Amino acid sequence: MADDLGRDGIENQAKGLGKEIEGKTRNAVGALSGDTSEQLKGKGQELKGKVQRRIGENEVDADLDEDV
Repeated sequence: MADDLGRDGIENQAKGLGKEIEGKTRNAVGALSGDTSEQLKGKGQELKGKVQRRIGENEVDADLDEDV
């Protein structure tokens, strides 16, 4: 069970980082094109990615704590 938590944590970290990068890119494209709506969508996606990445970090930490 603990191994699943660690794997899930790593997976969430990777997916979260991907969403962060995609959000930053979307925000930048919105800024270049002057599209405020696109910038806001990018910021929202970036925030979702940060949350998912942090959840993954906590899952990995919890897995490490169970091993002790």
